[in-house]
Amino acid sequence: MTNQSTLNEIVLVGFPSLPLRFYIPVSLVMFLVYITSLFANGTVMGLIIGMESLHKPMYMAIANLAASDLLFDTITLPKIIAKYWFEAETMPFSACLFQVFWVHYLGTLDAFILMVMAMDRYVAISRPLHYSSIVCNKHMAVACILCVFGSFIAGLIAISMNITLVFACGRTRILGCFCTNSTVHSLACGDVSRSKRVVFITAMVVLLLPLCFIIFSYIAIIRIVSSSTHLGNGQKAFYTCSTHLLVITIYFIPRLTVHIMNQTQLILNADVNFLLLCVYTFLPHVTNPIIYCLRTQEIKNLLKDILKRHLPLKIT
Repeated sequence: MTNQSTLNEIVLVGFPSLPLRFYIPVSLVMFLVYITSLFANGTVMGLIIGMESLHKPMYMAIANLAASDLLFDTITLPKIIAKYWFEAETMPFSACLFQVFWVHYLGTLDAFILMVMAMDRYVAISRPLHYSSIVCNKHMAVACILCVFGSFIAGLIAISMNITLVFACGRTRILGCFCTNSTVHSLACGDVSRSKRVVFITAMVVLLLPLCFIIFSYIAIIRIVSSSTHLGNGQKAFYTCSTHLLVITIYFIPRLTVHIMNQTQLILNADVNFLLLCVYTFLPHVTNPIIYCLRTQEIKNLLKDILKRHLPLKIT
């Protein structure tokens, strides 16, 4: 171990116990996830921005969610793919801190946007006659701006926790697929308990607050739908709620579990921990545009119209 005063470069390890023969299969899965996310979220953003009929509050929130997911994947996945394909495992420590800010900022933004979308659905179902006056494009734009501002503060808190730490112990290995506060803390010298505690409290606030609003919204929606006399509409709404809740569960529950385990020092196997991190991080980025946008009847009809205009085949 070298006695250096500053840390200039880190080594991105990825999965610590992954055998060499699995490098290509694992990286191909990551590449497929990235390409799928790029295509799906890019399609969603293009449709919402380009089609005036989609300039509605709900789609405005979905576009923000798609942009956040796409940016997150672009900041994190190419580097870990390059590590497995080209053995490009080193990166400047400043680039690692850059990742830390954006990972925590965009992760928080996703949670806040999901909360706004759940509240939008609650108003649409509970107050359908007054929806357009309660939730308009202006109000949704203000809500999205507040989400961006709140997430920016969370990102600043995350990165500021590393400013006072000393990285002069010769530790350079980041055990994970991208840099987070917990992985950077492992490189620091001395006591990092205060920084970990602040990060933990921030994480609980930005995860539990949106999750409580989301749970309240969907419980209210289910109660309203269950009392509806239209059985067909009720079944459709239950199906929609169940798919939304599945994505929300994948997003929030593993994150809360990992944060609590890190804080209470209940150590998971490193590879299991990073696999869990990849699943709850990247899987929602692929499923969000499909569940919240591309599978809706309005988008399906719009895509059919586009295909009819550009393809000589009959689209039914």
